[in-house]
Amino acid sequence: MGIGIVAGAVVGSLVVLIVLFKMMWRVAEPNEALIISGSNHKNEGLGDGMGFRIVTGRGTLVVPGVQAVRKLSLDLNETQLSVECVTHQGIPLKVRGVVIFKVGDDFVSIANAARRFLDQQKLMSERVHIVFAGHLRAIVGGLTVEDMIRDREKLTGQARSACGTEMEKLGLIVDSLQIHEIEDPTGYIKNLAAPHAAAVQRDARIAQAEANRRATEAEQQAAARMSEATRDSEILQAGYQAERDQASARARQAGPLADAASRQEVVVQETRVAELEGLRKEQQLQAEVRKPADAMAYETRTLAEAERDARISAAQAKARETELASAATATATRVTGEAEAAAAHAKGLAVAEATRAKGLAEAEAIKARAAALAENQEAVVAQQLAERWPEIVEAGASAFGNVDQMVLLNGADGMAEMFAKALTMGGTGLGVARQLLATMGPSGADRPAAAVPPARAGDGEVTTVEITVGDDA
Repeated sequence: MGIGIVAGAVVGSLVVLIVLFKMMWRVAEPNEALIISGSNHKNEGLGDGMGFRIVTGRGTLVVPGVQAVRKLSLDLNETQLSVECVTHQGIPLKVRGVVIFKVGDDFVSIANAARRFLDQQKLMSERVHIVFAGHLRAIVGGLTVEDMIRDREKLTGQARSACGTEMEKLGLIVDSLQIHEIEDPTGYIKNLAAPHAAAVQRDARIAQAEANRRATEAEQQAAARMSEATRDSEILQAGYQAERDQASARARQAGPLADAASRQEVVVQETRVAELEGLRKEQQLQAEVRKPADAMAYETRTLAEAERDARISAAQAKARETELASAATATATRVTGEAEAAAAHAKGLAVAEATRAKGLAEAEAIKARAAALAENQEAVVAQQLAERWPEIVEAGASAFGNVDQMVLLNGADGMAEMFAKALTMGGTGLGVARQLLATMGPSGADRPAAAVPPARAGDGEVTTVEITVGDDA
């Protein structure tokens, strides 16, 4: 039970302390200042022993019964000015305006205002009006009406400067001073403005007349433009009407023209279809008739050309073979004859030298020549024929001199056979020469050769082939 009493006493003491703290704690609002008196306090910027303390924007402890707390408003205040003044010209005027002021935020201004208005804060506006009214009368007395009208800022600035010191002593600051109106009961300002008003009225009448003239000119120009626009509109309408008439005429002609164009298009399309059909048939004939025929002709032509080339090649090879064989035979015969002649000549020379007699040498030479001719008759004849082989071939070829057309029945083989027969006809001189030499004796070496008419095809002319055996044979 004793513990409960102690706890109750402690709680009671805490409650008492909290109540006392709430009663002693004071907080200054942002728009007010707490003036605490009852003890000696020192404030920044103020002298010692002022006898009261100033608190702004924070809380503080106040001892009840020992200290007193009062509030000083820091809100804005205003006062309406209505001051009767006399200008430097002696003209009475009434100046109306407004002054917006408040207590300064520094401790000096708050202390000055607290000493003067702490219990009379509602009288601040009246006191400020009195201060500004006196200074305005003094300032207006040194100005003319023209100065006040033309430069109100000068009046306002001089009023604020004149009242600044006194307002600072009161702890007040002026936020704004405005001169709203200057009343003139004598009509001076109105008369002062009369010349300007007349000039303005004159200028206004002139401007009005000029405006009327310009308006009239503009109206006339507008009327002219309207007439011009009306003319242009009528011209355009006439043009549009002509275009509409032309369009109507074209529209009336559009039907027949469209029919004609349609028929023309149909004819064009039919013509094109016919052309395409002709092209199709032509291509079909090309594919079905001409190309197969061309292929068959090409095949036949190619086979014939191949057969012809084969026969020509065979004939050329056979002729070349015959030519080479003849050339080899002629060469062998000529070499043999030359060798035998050289041997006979050497033998004759040896006999001639042995006998050392010109007659015997010639006789022996003739005998040796005759003996050589008798013994080697074929070689001598072959030599003579080889030397005259071109003439023999030319004689055989002349058999075709008067032939205009020639028909060969078996192609290349017939051509080769015909040329072989021609060469045989030209070479019949070989057999004749052999017969003549056979009938010649040893003493007939110096006799001329007999002319034998060879067989010749053609117009019946006879060509004589002479075979002559010379001394060198």
